[in-house]
Amino acid sequence: MAETGLSQVRIVLVEPAGALNVGAIARVMKNMGLQRLVLVNPQCDPLGAEARQMAVHAADVLESATRVATLPEALMGVQRAIATTGRDRTTLDITLEHPRTALPWLLPLNSEDELASALIFGREDRGLTNEELNYAQRFIRIPSSADYLSLNLAQAVAICCYELHCFINADPSDLTGSIGRTPPTTWVPHPTHDPNLATLDCLEGYYQQLETLLLKIGYLYPHTAASRMEKFRRLFNRAYLSDGEVAMLRGILSQVEWAIEQGSRE
Repeated sequence: MAETGLSQVRIVLVEPAGALNVGAIARVMKNMGLQRLVLVNPQCDPLGAEARQMAVHAADVLESATRVATLPEALMGVQRAIATTGRDRTTLDITLEHPRTALPWLLPLNSEDELASALIFGREDRGLTNEELNYAQRFIRIPSSADYLSLNLAQAVAICCYELHCFINADPSDLTGSIGRTPPTTWVPHPTHDPNLATLDCLEGYYQQLETLLLKIGYLYPHTAASRMEKFRRLFNRAYLSDGEVAMLRGILSQVEWAIEQGSRE
C-alpha cells in the first residue's frame, strides 16, 4: 500500500530555475518513496552535472521526469491537487492548511484505489501566481519563523515528502509519534475520498465552456472575466465534483447554448 500510494503522487515544479534544487528534490523524493517528478517549463538543465551531483543515487528520478510546457499539461488526469504557498493570499478566497493535515488527502484510502494526485510547487523567487493557484483544490503553507517565512524550494519539497512518507508508513497501533511514524490522530479523513472525482482537465473543459457562454450572454465582460472566473473555479473546486456531475453541468450549458441559437434563428 505504501509504495503504491506514494507512486501515484506527482511532485510538480513550476519553472524551477536551479539545477541544484532539482537534483536535491530528486534525491529526497527517492529517499521518501516518491517517483513521479513533473517539470513545468524548467529554466535550468535538469539532467546536467549540477542536478546529477545533488541527486547522487536518484539520477533515475531525474531521467524519468516528465517535462511539459504548462501547468494544465502537468495536471492531465489528476483528480486531486494541492498547491503550496509561502505567502498570505488575502485577496483570494482560499484557506491555507497545515501540511500534516492536508497532504494525506493526496493518498488513496486503500491499495485498490486508482488515484492520480499532484503537489504543486512554485518558482524559487516568487512562488505560484494567483492564476496557477486556480488549478488546485486545497492549499498548504509550511509554518516557519516570522523572521523569515520563505523556505528554499528543495527544503519545502523535502518537508512535504517526509510528511507523506510518515503518514503512509504509520503504524496504527503506535500513537507515540516516534521517529518514522506519524500518529493517525493527527489527520482527519477528508469527506471527498471519491474514486469517481473528476479530473482537473475535465473540470478545465467545463470552466472554458462556462466562460464562453457567460461572455456570450453578457454576464461576464472581457476585462473582468479572469477575476470572476477565479471565483467560479474556487466554488466548483470546493464542491469536488464527480465525472457524472461535470457531465450534467456541461449538458446544461450545451442546452442553454442550443436555446440561444434557436432563439437567434427565430
